[in-house]
Amino acid sequence: MSMQAKKELVHRMRWQYLEANRKGKTEIIDAVIAATGYHRKYGVAVLRKSPTRLKAVRKPLRTYDEEMKAALVMIWKAANCICSKRLAPFLPEFVEILERFGHLKISSEVKAKLFAVSPATIDRLLVEERKQHPRGRATTRPGNLLKQQIKIRTFAEWNDVEPGFFEADLVAHCGNHVDGSFLNTLVLIDIATCWIECAPLLRKSDADVTAALNAIRAVLPITLLGLDTDNGCEFINFELFEYCEREKITFTRSRPYKKNDQAHVEQKNGSVVRRTVGYDRFEGVDAWNRLMNLYRVLRLYINFFQPSCKLVKKERTGSRVRKIYDRARTPYQRVLEAPQVSADSKRKLTDLYGALDPVALFDQLGHLQTLLLEAATDYAPSEQPTNVSVLNVEPQPEHHMTEPNPLKPVRTSKRAYHRTAPRSGRTRKDPLDGANDFARQLFNKDHCITGAELLKRLQEKYPDKFTGRELKTVQRRLAIWRREHIANQHHAQPHSAAFDTSACRQILTEANPLAPSLITV
Repeated sequence: MSMQAKKELVHRMRWQYLEANRKGKTEIIDAVIAATGYHRKYGVAVLRKSPTRLKAVRKPLRTYDEEMKAALVMIWKAANCICSKRLAPFLPEFVEILERFGHLKISSEVKAKLFAVSPATIDRLLVEERKQHPRGRATTRPGNLLKQQIKIRTFAEWNDVEPGFFEADLVAHCGNHVDGSFLNTLVLIDIATCWIECAPLLRKSDADVTAALNAIRAVLPITLLGLDTDNGCEFINFELFEYCEREKITFTRSRPYKKNDQAHVEQKNGSVVRRTVGYDRFEGVDAWNRLMNLYRVLRLYINFFQPSCKLVKKERTGSRVRKIYDRARTPYQRVLEAPQVSADSKRKLTDLYGALDPVALFDQLGHLQTLLLEAATDYAPSEQPTNVSVLNVEPQPEHHMTEPNPLKPVRTSKRAYHRTAPRSGRTRKDPLDGANDFARQLFNKDHCITGAELLKRLQEKYPDKFTGRELKTVQRRLAIWRREHIANQHHAQPHSAAFDTSACRQILTEANPLAPSLITV
């Protein structure tokens, strides 16, 4: 007899057992024991149980309801979609800031649930909100000068370091090719406090790197004591070497082809610069100015409202390595806790922090990202001579708004490359032929529709035309429509109207921005 059959038999005989006399109870117990094989004492116990107790079904209590989840999603997006282990310790302070500026109004019950939620529960509640990001190209070229005079520092030599020792790296905004002149971003991160600074470079040269480094030092809340770079020629040169010697800055470098020696800045290259700027190609002074305006706001948002976890130690057990991290804190909080930072610098940071609105910063970042996208330049083979000055900043056609990117270079041999001309016409029949108008109507109704959702609607409308293999085509068509939609929005709205005159925006533009004197002629 199965367990379920035994329970059903006991449940049916229980009412007879409870109402029977002594002799009847004995007969019922004997019959139940013979059928089920229970011990006599256990059989008596299960027959004596109250039927109402067995009928009562325990319903799981839902601790985190939809109201709490909606508040969590709003806070997570305002925090730039950081991971749960960084978000959970920062929730009390971040909720207080959002309530101060009127962006969040929640009850005390919802607030108590937010403060009690664990990182694992945050991951489960936000599982549908995660997104993936692409990867970029490496443009580091080795510099052989002065290598013997610059000391090597590995990843294991950053223990017990005081604030002021920075890792530095360049991020190239070259698009799909590295020909010609394009913008670069100089990224600096303090090892002890995780304070990050970014500055755009008009050219990848030793003079631009030195000028950008000098401008960053003017806005740093801590003193620059050490600089650790990779082996690129933009860092390993006499100008930067003499500058560090003159300013008494410890200059070190990583081992060649060992990216883990610069793990701190390499991580920020992707999570900060690539995630904010993207992978488009940017050239000229106009793009430089737009990128500078973006970094003016980004440095405030990252350093004041983006907590991070630092690795405390590693424990190896056989082949397994257990990593222990500290409590997530923002770079601003770590600077305030550092005894090496002066009281005057801490006071200025505290005053600035009290006037910053994270939601206003985040909104302005989105607008500046859109303005920067308008300055992106696609590759077009030029017939001009190669010695044209890089300061020639004539307006470039914005092909990226209406056309897809051109073909990537095709390698034919170890030394020779050739590029095929972009196709002027279609080589096969359009898969959306006959359904293009219907798809465009769906996009106009919902600009956030995904390719999978649009293809599903097309299959419901035209079941004989779409087989499900047209997903890539639909996604590419959506990308073109979205670029056209963004371009139409910005042509209809003047750029000057996007910058309001509120007190917060004035602080953003006047809070020690990097000087535009980085352009060196």
